[in-house]
Amino acid sequence: MPRIPRVGFVSMGCPKALVDSEHIMTQLRSEGYELVGSYEDADLVIVNTCGFLNEAVAESVEAINEALHENGRVIVTGCLGAKKHLDGTPYLTDEICPNVLGITGPGEFDKVYELVHRYLPAPHGPYMDLVPQAGLKLTPPHYAYLKISEGCNHRCTFCIIPQLRGKLVSRPVGEVLREAELLKESGVKELMVISQDTSAYGMDKRYAIDFTDSGKAVQTRILDLCKELGELGLWIRLHYMYPYPHVDAVVQLMSEGKILPYLDVPLQHAHPRVLKAMKRPGDIEKTLERIQAWRRICPDLTIRSTFIAGFPGETESEFQYLLDFLKEAQLDRVGCFAYSPIEGAAANDLPGALPDEVREERRDRFMQVQADISAQRLARKIGTVQKVIIDEPEDEDGVAIGRTTADAPEIDGIIYVTTDGHLKPGDIVNVKVTANQEYDLIGRQVNE
Repeated sequence: MPRIPRVGFVSMGCPKALVDSEHIMTQLRSEGYELVGSYEDADLVIVNTCGFLNEAVAESVEAINEALHENGRVIVTGCLGAKKHLDGTPYLTDEICPNVLGITGPGEFDKVYELVHRYLPAPHGPYMDLVPQAGLKLTPPHYAYLKISEGCNHRCTFCIIPQLRGKLVSRPVGEVLREAELLKESGVKELMVISQDTSAYGMDKRYAIDFTDSGKAVQTRILDLCKELGELGLWIRLHYMYPYPHVDAVVQLMSEGKILPYLDVPLQHAHPRVLKAMKRPGDIEKTLERIQAWRRICPDLTIRSTFIAGFPGETESEFQYLLDFLKEAQLDRVGCFAYSPIEGAAANDLPGALPDEVREERRDRFMQVQADISAQRLARKIGTVQKVIIDEPEDEDGVAIGRTTADAPEIDGIIYVTTDGHLKPGDIVNVKVTANQEYDLIGRQVNE
């Protein structure tokens, strides 16, 4: 029998890029290709890149060159493939990545398949039985990312995502719900709903009606999608939710237990002048009011956000304003980036660029303040019983690792769970919290 062609895959960047990688891998596997985990076993390697932060760009270039060195036959896809210099020329050139088989941008799946077929012809005939109905996943079996749209209509001055991925394009809600049902059937217990702007889902389609497999009419709208997902009996976690007024109704679903009481809201800063320079909503008082309103609707709500320290022109007093906001808002989970001057971002042309050491120092000060807030908020959970999903089984000391409803995988905290039984990934158990660290909890499994 002829040897089955083998493809290696390297996936860089955010969960949205991970979903793209899963899409490509699923198609190739369905065509009969074998997916392998090492350079030496692969007939060619696909590298899905990130082109957002400068550090991510450097990591992606390093990954491409490593694949070229270790294997030699490389196809490049993803955001870095679409990145351009200020003069409009492609960022990836023969000098940066010599001898690659081809370069495509994000979401250009057909071009990837065409390159694979050209340089590594497909086996005869499709083999759909080789892949699960929900497709191949790069996440553990008990959780998955559900991407509901691509692109973004915002024009934030620090960001080049619209240049890389285009304007907002929402998936039909019936298609999204079919994927969610297939993921449930495959054993997934937790779905992370992701996009560039999850709150805007359906705006580009004017909230058009679509149909589920059962024939039910559903509007392509984030609230309607959440209502339907809430019927699946899974943990449904929302990411990248801009604080639009209609999010209040989504929080109401959280208070009713339909979806997890968790909101990932990218705020980026607090000072009005800086927000205006970022081209972000600038009325921080309304944002505070909305946060307070959400907590009244759903007292158990966990709010996560991300911020940028050291934006061009940011003064010490404006940064202190941000720290004061952080203390007042009392957000549960927070990440902070030192401003990175990404090529092509409009913010690079703003006056008052800050030295690297100032940006990094402000980021460190920011995270020190948040560490204290996090520790205080976690301490309130001592003595409570939390629902916990297990990510890693217990070790020789009988301690497993899991996450509460307040914690998304890889970006938030964990809880160390002492158990007398046997726990496996995907189990959802009750855990009594006994102690806390800065960002993590400690507890014991209880039978309640």
